Amino acid sequence: MRSRGSQNRLSGNSFESRVSALMLAMIATMATIYVAARLFQEAESRAYLIEELEKRTGQGQSAVSLDDTLKVIACREQSKKLSVLETELAAARQEGFVPKRLQGNNEKHPTKKVLLVVGVMTTFGRRKNRDAIRKAWMPAGIARRELVDKKGIVVRFVIGRSANDGDSLDKDIKAESSHTNDFVILDNQVEAPEEKAKKIKSFFIYAVGKWDAEFYAKVDDDVYVNLDSLGGVLASHLDKPRVYIGCMKSGKVFSEQTHKWHEPDWWKFGDGKSYFRHASGEVYVISKSLAQFISINSFMLRTYVHDDVSIGSWFIGLDVQHIDETKLCCSTWSPGAICVVV
Repeated sequence: MRSRGSQNRLSGNSFESRVSALMLAMIATMATIYVAARLFQEAESRAYLIEELEKRTGQGQSAVSLDDTLKVIACREQSKKLSVLETELAAARQEGFVPKRLQGNNEKHPTKKVLLVVGVMTTFGRRKNRDAIRKAWMPAGIARRELVDKKGIVVRFVIGRSANDGDSLDKDIKAESSHTNDFVILDNQVEAPEEKAKKIKSFFIYAVGKWDAEFYAKVDDDVYVNLDSLGGVLASHLDKPRVYIGCMKSGKVFSEQTHKWHEPDWWKFGDGKSYFRHASGEVYVISKSLAQFISINSFMLRTYVHDDVSIGSWFIGLDVQHIDETKLCCSTWSPGAICVVV
């Protein structure tokens, strides 16, 4: 027989058990509600995403839109083009696309725009020709500076380097240049008869990078030029954006290998074997835009056996005005004689 105390203890334990069970039930219920709410929320999110995906696929779209896909393709194409341009730029640098401040030319880059830059093409063993030009029409010292300041004309002898870099030929030219300071020495250009067209191209690249001029001229070192008269001729063409000025000619293309003027690429000139119109090589002038064209595209400009034909070929397919200027035709000329113009 249980005592009253025992009954009270059992009753208390029973009550505590019921309370504990109730608390656990409440906690479990709350946990169930929380989990259910989270599951419901996630289910809604999944349903929304599935619905959006179905909308896209139902409209023939993928999860990545067509516009986005095209942008990716465009970026890849641009990347390919950039890679090609970088390759072409590297090749252009090798061909002289990036003008360099060459040794032997220590003048500061002028800020004043000039009318004309004249490059007198010379070579080794032609010191007498250069001295004759210096006495006749190419001023020195203060007079040369005044020629630039007052008339806007720059004149320089242009020469490459010896095939044996640094030999006595190069040393003689550098010594002469240090004394006269009237040379453009193209260190990246070999001086050789078969390199004449490339040499002229290198000169235009150099000149357009160093001087901001309206015109650029090529002159041989057996040509005597009246600079005042030449300046007057050019002044009348300042309003023309792209001009190629010279004593225009054509001429027969010789396919015979034994001929003095043999053209290895004779077959390119058609059945008539006649050259297109181009300026005679003794002296000609091109406008700034054409010099810039040569500089930018130098690495792809083809050269032929004759330098005057090569220059003329570069302008055939361009919107260029060919000006046949009789004042630039040699008034007296024969092989070995002096050519006098304007």
